[in-house]
This record gives sequence, structure tokens and C-alpha cells, in this order.
Amino acid sequence: MAENLFPHLKWDQLFAATQETLYMTALSGIATFILGIVLGLALFLTARGGLFQNRALYSGISLVVNIFRSIPFIILIVLLIPFTKAIVGTILGANAALPALIVGAAPFYARLVEIALREVDKGVIEATRSMGARLGTLIFRVLLPESSPALVSGITVTLIALVSYSAMAGVIGAGGFRESGLSGRIPAQPQRRHAGGDSDYSGHRLHYPVLRRCDHFSVR
Repeated sequence: MAENLFPHLKWDQLFAATQETLYMTALSGIATFILGIVLGLALFLTARGGLFQNRALYSGISLVVNIFRSIPFIILIVLLIPFTKAIVGTILGANAALPALIVGAAPFYARLVEIALREVDKGVIEATRSMGARLGTLIFRVLLPESSPALVSGITVTLIALVSYSAMAGVIGAGGFRESGLSGRIPAQPQRRHAGGDSDYSGHRLHYPVLRRCDHFSVR
């Protein structure tokens, strides 16, 4: 029945693409959650009226968060090619997409965390501080539990965005739903060899001209 409704869809490729998408989304989602919580707490604690009010530090962190939040993901992938190759060892595949996914999503979630923490009743925070609670107690017993509904809503929105990002990560051969959607519609490019004898892409399709930019970095 399903094959009649979707005659051009290859179910084995769809299953493989789903696995790749879940892999990228899960790993990047966990890292985004941890890094976003850390950055969000840093923004909240160093903001005006925070426990460690520091205008310079808050402005610096906020600037970095705003810059990376505003960069389109497809451009961020290209900008992070040298960094990705340095820590992953390759610029192709699902693992190579993880740094860009994390760097693209963590600042977005960090801002949501900051907003969630600002909604915590200041009276509860002051009461906890007046009883001599340590910073760890304040964070893990008051701030995070009290803001947990907003934190869960924020990570849900972020995970949905990560699924879209993982599809765009197909430009570096990360697989996922983009590979499944384009398979059979774009002819595979012939494998090329460089002067050093190394072949490129190992059969990956050149979906976009950006891969030629990736090739420039890989040759270097």
C-alpha cells in the first residue's frame, strides 16, 4: 500500500536516513542541553542584579551567543570546516556535522535558558540565599527545578530545530533525510583524485557547490 502511494521512495534508504538523523540529533541534543545550561547560567548569574554581576563578562558572553545565533546554519558549516577537521579528522559524514550542530544550537538554547531562569521568583532566590545556601544548592535545588517547565519547552523547540539543521548538514555528506530525499534525483559525481593520489568524498554526491568549498579545505 505504502509503495503504491510513494513509488519513488526507497524504504531501506529512508530507514538508514532516519537512523543517521536520530544519531546526529541525539548526540548534538545532549551536548546542546549541557552547554546551553552552562551558558544560560553564566548569562543569568553575571547579568545586572545577579549573584556575580559582571557587566564586562556578561557583555562578552552575550555577544558570542548573539553572533552564533544569527549566523545561518549553512554558512556556519562552512566557517567551521577547519575546526571540524581539527577535532574530528574529517569534514564528511555524520560525525563531522556534530560540531556545527552543537555550535549552532547551543547559543540558541542558552538564551532560552536565561529567559527561563529570569522567570524564577526572586523571593525564592533571596530566601535561599538568606539561609546561607551555597551556589551549587541554589542552582540545583532552586533555579533549575523552578525553571524546569520552561527548560523542557526550550529543549523541545531546540531539538526540532536540530532535525532541520541535520537535513542541511547533508551538504557535507552527513546523510540523514536530505540524502534520502535527493537519492536517485541527482546523479553521483565521478570520484576524483588529487595530485597526492587521495580520492575525495568516497562516493558522496555533490549536492551543492559548497562541497567544492569543503574540497578546498580538505586538499589543504
